Amino acid sequence: MTQRPPYLRTAVTVLVAAVSAVAATVPAAAAPNAGHTYYVAPWGHATGGGHSAAAPFRHVQQCADVMVAGDTCEILSGTYAETVVPAHSGTAAKPITYQAAPGAHVTLTGTERLTGWSAVTAADVADIAATDPYAADSAFSAAVGAGHVYRTHADLGEDVTTVQVFTDGRMDVEAQFPYPGLDLLTPTLEHAGAGSDGATIADAGLTRPAGYWTGARALTGYWYVSATTTVQSSQVGSVTLAAAPPCVHKVVPTDTRYALAGKIGELAHPGEWFYDKESRDLYVYSEDGVAGHDIEARTRPLAFDLTGASHTTVRGIGVFASTIRTGTASTGVLLDRITGRYLSHYTDITRGATDCGSTVTRGVADTGIVLDGTGNRIVHSDLAYSAGNGIALRGNGNSATDNVIHDVDYLGTYAAAIAVQGNTQTVTHNTLYRLGRSGINLQLDGDTPGPDRIAYNDISQYARLSLDTAAIYTCCGVDMRGTSVDHNLLHDGTPTPGVNPFAVAGVYADNGQSNMLIANNVGWNNLEGTVMLNGLGSGSHDNRVYNNTGGMTLFYVKGPGQSTGTTVYNNIGPIRGLDGATAGGMVLSNNLPADVDPLFVDPAAHDYRLTAASPARNQAIPVPGVTDGSTDAVPSLGAYQYGAPMWTAGARR
Repeated sequence: MTQRPPYLRTAVTVLVAAVSAVAATVPAAAAPNAGHTYYVAPWGHATGGGHSAAAPFRHVQQCADVMVAGDTCEILSGTYAETVVPAHSGTAAKPITYQAAPGAHVTLTGTERLTGWSAVTAADVADIAATDPYAADSAFSAAVGAGHVYRTHADLGEDVTTVQVFTDGRMDVEAQFPYPGLDLLTPTLEHAGAGSDGATIADAGLTRPAGYWTGARALTGYWYVSATTTVQSSQVGSVTLAAAPPCVHKVVPTDTRYALAGKIGELAHPGEWFYDKESRDLYVYSEDGVAGHDIEARTRPLAFDLTGASHTTVRGIGVFASTIRTGTASTGVLLDRITGRYLSHYTDITRGATDCGSTVTRGVADTGIVLDGTGNRIVHSDLAYSAGNGIALRGNGNSATDNVIHDVDYLGTYAAAIAVQGNTQTVTHNTLYRLGRSGINLQLDGDTPGPDRIAYNDISQYARLSLDTAAIYTCCGVDMRGTSVDHNLLHDGTPTPGVNPFAVAGVYADNGQSNMLIANNVGWNNLEGTVMLNGLGSGSHDNRVYNNTGGMTLFYVKGPGQSTGTTVYNNIGPIRGLDGATAGGMVLSNNLPADVDPLFVDPAAHDYRLTAASPARNQAIPVPGVTDGSTDAVPSLGAYQYGAPMWTAGARR
């Protein structure tokens, strides 16, 4: 087991230094009309105090109860187990600020430490077997015999699918088959075998006795659908689910991955837990015991509840096993330099539903750091580990800039590193990688719609747990009102080995998205190229696809009117699917033929600028705002204009 990471430690030396630093920054006399500064430390006063670093509050909430426009809460090093709910908002001129003191390491945690552990004995196994006979002679009973299983009483509620347990700051996993390991984005997977169909999974790896898996929870994943249900019956070599996976309505041999959980007999591997909701007992597996380890469980979903707050800044603070949320009326909220770990967790995707839409979109609207309202921003933040999103942008006029987000959407739904909803949103200069499905899931809706801007992002290692997707994915049948997707680096889609790797692209406008500008994007190592347009359904119209490097796929059924108004100019890379696209009215011009070498500077190192001898120079249709900057008389094809400064993407740190 690993040691608790630095952002969860409270070091006395750092704390003393932080107190000294804060004291040194307090002015001798407050400027006229300046707000008050309050102080918080883990050793502070539960009541009163707060007016100096030497006599601080004990809880951040004490600041939140008294601060008004212009006030600041300086938080000293420590871990604070609370949800902060501001009593007041700031103003545009005088925001309320919560910030880490200079040099301080601050974490708001959603967990509580668990104590009272005891080793599970053979007698305990016999008691458990009285109600679950499969617990006897199981991998669990063998682990108990080896002295590796411990138990404590912990009321974690009725819903096992929201239980989250940590050892030394790292998330443990629920006991299951197969044992997935502790890398959430590269789990060990089991696949349905020959003979699987409908709601039945056949697999020679299912060696447990008949009836063992009945009542277990099942997770399945195939194509673009991750779903959950229960096991209706089980035999050696097969399980029959209560419902076939929605959307696809069948289990597909080889391509359907699955996992089974909810049986104590599987508790036999490092980092696993099992929760008995009837007795409220939590069991963990540990080969070196529980002494000396911090074992915690998530008990609070929010670190900052800003749903009733506006003009509020949260700066330099860590959140662990919790998140931050604004409300529909929030405006002027700034989240700056947030370090977020384990922002959301759940294991039930379907939640009893049988329809396709609510299943695949589980977590898109309400997980990760949620910025709702208008004019709110998250910048310079480092976010990782979430069953759902890293960030959800809702409302309108919000933005996410210069953030690094990784290892999110570990259930493989339509959640994303950044889920963009509402309208008039801005997502620029973010680095996004190791993603269950897409880096950016782009939607557009709202009563006062305007275009989004998605630009200068570096996105990689997507499609790890779901297919038919892209680094930037948008669907379905929506007028995107001029939304611009430009100057992004989109590379190294990494679908699960051994399955049919369908439709992994850089930018994917799926099922009839219209009125988009897709320009100056660069992609490599994508199955369908840098851009994929799917005009099925009502068609895909009025898209402008200009100066992209890396090729594209056009997916249209032959027929008039399917792609009217769409123009594809100045691109470099092979274009597949031309017949169906051009028959539908699409116009293609001045794209470099696939058999012509563009003579890039260093394609092996992914430097796709043009050399002096490149045939892509002086060949482009001029497009204002897209082909600007070339030192040639006529602009260049592709994403980099010859002679212009090379643009860069990703978080600027």
